[in-house]
Amino acid sequence: MIVVVDERELVKDGYTSLFGREGIPSQGFDPKEFGEWVSTAADSDIAAVEAFLIGQGERTLELPRAIRDRSMAPVIAVSDQPSLEATLAFFDSGVDDVVRKPIHPREILARAAAIRRRLKAISNFTDIGSIRVFSDGRDPEIDGDVFALPRRERRILEYLVSNRGRRVSKTQIFNAIYGIFDEEVEENVVESHISKLRKKLRKKLGFDPVDSKRFLGYCIDWS
Repeated sequence: MIVVVDERELVKDGYTSLFGREGIPSQGFDPKEFGEWVSTAADSDIAAVEAFLIGQGERTLELPRAIRDRSMAPVIAVSDQPSLEATLAFFDSGVDDVVRKPIHPREILARAAAIRRRLKAISNFTDIGSIRVFSDGRDPEIDGDVFALPRRERRILEYLVSNRGRRVSKTQIFNAIYGIFDEEVEENVVESHISKLRKKLRKKLGFDPVDSKRFLGYCIDWS
């Protein structure tokens, strides 16, 4: 999920709509509301955020430090003022990158992925057994062959692989795929997506790499 912080409703609604077209859940906040949310939200909600997009507002320069107290997700500032002073002020506040409007949501996602790679000092893919999962939106590969998946199933596989060796709950998966504020989709839809994903993996691999335990959640790993 992408969190957009800006005092202008038009800007927040515009970005959340654009991210939605790319299949990425997002939520807009006023800077004052966001300051309270980021300090009090549950750890599982904070963990569902893939990147923070900071725009205009009185307190926006205070927010990156508050974010870093809770999350290592990329913080990207969108500057309306094409000036060196404004750019340096954002960097001094602790953001990871500064972009200028207009900017396409895909570029924001690409920049966020690049920041995560630098922070983690890893490549843009993760190998687990014979599966290679990419962090840039490409379909995964199995034994070097493209393993095409619908968007939701691909993102679930990416989430499971990013948490390899650790069991994640249905709620955590739902929050990562649909966003923590989506009330129009039932959480049980995750079970359907995972069931379809597991059948496809079983057919391709000859076994099911996803282990599930009732009430505990899901885990993917190769021993």
